[in-house]
Amino acid sequence: MLDDSARTAPSSPLLSDLSGVSGRRRTTNTVVTVLMGLCVAIIFVVLALVLATVIGKGWSIVSKEFPKWFTKDIQLSPRRPGPGMKAAIVGTIITTLTATVIAVPLGIAGAVYLNEYGKRSLFARILRFFTTVMAGVPSIVMGLFIYVFWVVPRGIDGLNSFSGALSLACLMLPIVVRSSEEMLRLVPQNLRDASYALGATPSRTILTVVIPKASPGIISGSLLAVARAAGETAPLIFTIGAAKQVNWNVFSGTNTALSRQIYDNAKESFPAAQERAWGAALTLIALAFLFTIVARVLSARISRNS
Repeated sequence: MLDDSARTAPSSPLLSDLSGVSGRRRTTNTVVTVLMGLCVAIIFVVLALVLATVIGKGWSIVSKEFPKWFTKDIQLSPRRPGPGMKAAIVGTIITTLTATVIAVPLGIAGAVYLNEYGKRSLFARILRFFTTVMAGVPSIVMGLFIYVFWVVPRGIDGLNSFSGALSLACLMLPIVVRSSEEMLRLVPQNLRDASYALGATPSRTILTVVIPKASPGIISGSLLAVARAAGETAPLIFTIGAAKQVNWNVFSGTNTALSRQIYDNAKESFPAAQERAWGAALTLIALAFLFTIVARVLSARISRNS
């Protein structure tokens, strides 16, 4: 019989190799963790600097003119100081909400088709390809597209909030489709199989099982699309017009938005206009933050109920 040293000798090189692999993995893990931490720190510093700059320069006019900043119309002359941003705030809200009403249902429906019906079919692959292409198209191209095919045929009547909402919806749609499709893929297949076993049709399974289970992620993806749309300027330059007073009518009359006011005032050389640009930037960030909180609360409630 072999003694203990003879039996354990062949395994020593193997143990040595495993020890070396484990050491390399620990080193790689440490390096990657440190790099990720540095990236997060850099992003946090940049974000903090941006927020500090916007708050520092925008808070002065917002606090000085409060509450007129939110209740008065935009100053007609860029060189005159004074409030307010009521027209831009209202225009941002109604234009973004209209774009959301257009893009989110269509995006979710497209994601349902791609994940539940189309799957790997030729048409589904083509649709995914064009969705990816749309996600990378510059926002000004979307604005020009709506301007040529929607605004120009209608002349001056084509400049309104609905035209701006169409251009923003084109930007939101690919984000909603891709994010919703990824969330639908995360729903376990056994939930669908259990619903089918109980006699439910595919459409009923999607409406009562799949979408409610994926709704927190779908809401988060839609929120990303809304956040991008609310801050876009280029599409609105060609589609929404340049109003100074509040216009609640989505389909008639020119309008404005906070992003448009940031652009219009920042390019002026007058201190009053530049001050209003910083105030509009702070208001836009606060509005996006408010939308984020509301969406997170809704997502958390839906997640608990599901």
